[in-house]
Amino acid sequence: MEDQGIIQLYLQRSQQAIAETRSKYGAYCRAIARNIVASPSDMEECENDTYLAAWNAIPPNQPRRLKVFLGRITRNIALDKHGYNTAKKRSRQLEVILEELEDCLPAAETVETEYAACETARLINEFLYGLEEEARLLFIRRYWYSDSVEALASRFNMGTSKVKSRLFRVRQKLRVHLEQGGVRL
Repeated sequence: MEDQGIIQLYLQRSQQAIAETRSKYGAYCRAIARNIVASPSDMEECENDTYLAAWNAIPPNQPRRLKVFLGRITRNIALDKHGYNTAKKRSRQLEVILEELEDCLPAAETVETEYAACETARLINEFLYGLEEEARLLFIRRYWYSDSVEALASRFNMGTSKVKSRLFRVRQKLRVHLEQGGVRL
């Protein structure tokens, strides 16, 4: 079923909307959750919570791109779950990914207003649109979808050391771009 048909089912409050969403985007949502949370039960919980959140958000929202809408919901739910699971202990999988970006992004304490946060997001989007496609996809797969370096190497048919060096160079370019845009790091 096409995305607009699924959205219409949500707008009509039809239970079939969830079945169609699961059929078309279940594997996608599970893949996002799997890269952030470790256990299969947490992954399944994130997927199910995504369907509930979509049910509660449509209406009033009517997403233009359902896949992106669901991906964002899943990622946020998985990050919340990860935070809950690691409140007293540290999971290195996501911590490593976040540490890689640490030098490129301002600390939470330095972003004092909502405007500053929006400006930073605008600069990051501008930077990503300016990258060559492969570098942009590497960056997004690593820092949005939380793919491992090994998974990226396999996906892009390159060695892990090349993936690491490409990501390092992109992070350095991002840092320069943000500093030139007035973001204090």
